[in-house]
Amino acid sequence: MSKKVKIVTDSTIDLPKEVMDQLDVTVVPLSVTINGESYLDGVEITSKEIVNHLVQSEDIPKSSQPSVGSFLEVYDRLGADGSDVLSIHMTSGMSGTYAAAKTAADMSDSNVTVVDSKYISLALSFQVREACDMAAAGETVDAIVARLEVIRNNTSLYIMVDTLEYLVKGGRIGRGKALVGSLLKIKPVASLQDGVYTPVTKVRSYMQMIKFLTKKFEEETSDKIVKGIGIAQVEARDLANQVKDALKELTS
Repeated sequence: MSKKVKIVTDSTIDLPKEVMDQLDVTVVPLSVTINGESYLDGVEITSKEIVNHLVQSEDIPKSSQPSVGSFLEVYDRLGADGSDVLSIHMTSGMSGTYAAAKTAADMSDSNVTVVDSKYISLALSFQVREACDMAAAGETVDAIVARLEVIRNNTSLYIMVDTLEYLVKGGRIGRGKALVGSLLKIKPVASLQDGVYTPVTKVRSYMQMIKFLTKKFEEETSDKIVKGIGIAQVEARDLANQVKDALKELTS
């Protein structure tokens, strides 16, 4: 009989706590620094509170990867009964979370395998959900990791930024470019290619964004079976519903 496999991930997965509890996943939270104070993401501060600070504060909130010690404590605890540990994390192209997890895995007495999902948010959750289902069915770490690679290679993630203001605050672009972008009402759309934030187009309206996403969906799912679609939003529920309705119309 194969050993039990326990799943670990981080707080960028964007799933409610009750879902994570049902999946039996251990979440190692990132930290968020606001005005010099640090909070554990999803534990000491909610996403809504982060957004409120984002809007009201002159300095943009900054996230930091979990410490090596945080990962090490989790790995040692979960593996103390002889279980294998599979730790699946946000893309290494945007954070040092994966690297910290790898360092802790090398230090742990437990048998730990760390996977770079190459994604964040609900795209990360596709891999975590599958890992949990396979672990519950008694599959080995090797079998799960092989399946995760298939999912990773068949996943796409697109991100739209509604305003350039926060990219300026975060130092991503200069104020001159932001001014031009604001005048033209430009909304950048990016993807995660090889786990790295990669601009792919610019739109000037929500309708153009919806048309772009539906076109990409049609192109990328042609002759394929769609296993899952995820839509995450920050203070944009109505727009998210419009995107959902447009995608449902394509698949109905």
